[in-house]
Amino acid sequence: MSFEGETKNAPMADSGLRGFALFSVLGSLLLTLLLEALDQTIVSTALPRIISTLQGFDRYTWSVTAYSLASITAIPIVGKLSDQFGRKGFLLVGTVLFLIGSVLSGAAQDMDQFIAFRALQGLGAGVGIALVFSVIADIFTLKERLKWQSLFGVVYGFSNLVGPTIGGLLTDHGPVLGDIVTDSTRWRWVFYINLPVGLLALVGLVLYLPTNRQTFHTQYRGWAAFRRIDFVGAILIAAATVCLLLGLTWGSNQDFAWDSVQVLSILGAAAVLFILFVVVERFALEPIIPFELFRNRNFTLSAVISLLQFMALVGLIIYMPLYLQGILGESATSSGEVITPFTLSSVVGAMVGGILMTKIKKFKGITIVGAVTMLIGVFLLSRMDSNTSLWVAIIFMIITGLGVGPFFSILTLIAQNAVPRSKLGVGTGSARFFGQLGGVLGVAVVGTVVNNTLSSELGNRLPTAAHQLPPQVLDLATNPQALVNPTYHATVVQAVTGANPQAQGLLDQIFSALKMAFETAIQQGFLAVLVMSVLVVIGTLFFKDVSLVDEASLEAEAEIEEEKSVTVSAV
Repeated sequence: MSFEGETKNAPMADSGLRGFALFSVLGSLLLTLLLEALDQTIVSTALPRIISTLQGFDRYTWSVTAYSLASITAIPIVGKLSDQFGRKGFLLVGTVLFLIGSVLSGAAQDMDQFIAFRALQGLGAGVGIALVFSVIADIFTLKERLKWQSLFGVVYGFSNLVGPTIGGLLTDHGPVLGDIVTDSTRWRWVFYINLPVGLLALVGLVLYLPTNRQTFHTQYRGWAAFRRIDFVGAILIAAATVCLLLGLTWGSNQDFAWDSVQVLSILGAAAVLFILFVVVERFALEPIIPFELFRNRNFTLSAVISLLQFMALVGLIIYMPLYLQGILGESATSSGEVITPFTLSSVVGAMVGGILMTKIKKFKGITIVGAVTMLIGVFLLSRMDSNTSLWVAIIFMIITGLGVGPFFSILTLIAQNAVPRSKLGVGTGSARFFGQLGGVLGVAVVGTVVNNTLSSELGNRLPTAAHQLPPQVLDLATNPQALVNPTYHATVVQAVTGANPQAQGLLDQIFSALKMAFETAIQQGFLAVLVMSVLVVIGTLFFKDVSLVDEASLEAEAEIEEEKSVTVSAV
């Protein structure tokens, strides 16, 4: 497989893509992004059936964690390597890994296999997420890139809308071929469906994505280039990321307490490894993440805002359905009806933001309006209580989605425009890395706020008589699942009345206390999201507004900033 390309800082040239070839490359890139973005939301819908078939409820979260670990870890490493050796080869390898992981995940016979194959699938997805937007920047001039990056941002948002629906359809109504495909195995089509679509994308990339584009920016070739790979930096950033994500996952999932030896040890290891990574990168010939990039204000702000926005977004998406079902008493279907308008409005916001960028050629005003709109929506959501109607919640989510949408593509463009063309891969990869990391941090931060508040509120609200129940029964009765899961609720009723046949009145008091405590806990979680949204607004105010179409000026400015950074670092 060829990784050859051109020399460093070569001027932007015409890609030579026209007609059917251009259509094939764009279609292949869109399919690649769509598959990899859809995968998480599709699989989340099918997971209960998967866990039931493979008998692995005790490792439910690991199927998600393994995918995230591999995906997030791959992004910055591949972004940098693609700057050194070109993107086409890595993109093809990543797509193949994703497809192999998909087939193997679908064929898994036990939970250990499933987790391992999901990790392989996540590795391939991370490569794709890191490179798709960089390839767009390679094959289009900056003016054309505005239009296509916006389209890809819309696709990325759209995948979050249709993912759960597709996952449900494939899980419940997968192909039935006599006795070959039974009800319990239809979930496997959630993974098998990736194969024909992915192969189509792969053919388009192999045949039409150029290899002689501006994707290979170093003057080194062969063994000389191989020796410059930052192996130590890659190992350190991978190990540090894995330790950080494991610690956050253990704590947020309450596998271990935040102050437990396990969590503190692995988070401490992550801190040490990140410090070592920073030290090593200062001396690396080709650092995985060149820290001089962070001397550029726009690049740093795009990374920080991406981190904060994904923290807020994921925290909101996870706890909004629980609030609707547990506090407002809505069904799971109704709670889905709130998420759907939110996603649709975010797609609309992404389209409007893209159109405005192509018209006004600048981004600062768009980011400020988007951030303020998001802040208004989150503020309204944080003021909800048990008297809020479903339609009011839908309106608040639509407002929030309109504000979130423009950021889908703008932040990537800002990061790309803030770095020299020779560092497009690492710049784009770093921006995507911080966004993905923000999603994990959002779960940990908002989850910790919700869990701690719930524990505190329950301690204050539970009737004294409740503490006379056996501890395991009381734990069962005070689990929020009793508010959102009818089957679990019935189990609690049976357990409590079995322990004390006269306890129906006490049970009503426990459920009332649980509902009020849960309402306060999620409100506090939404306030945490509100703080993140405020920080996003503040961050957008400090962007340096530059033209998004004057490519020569942007490249020259980025090169000057890089030279200043190198000079300062040398001093």
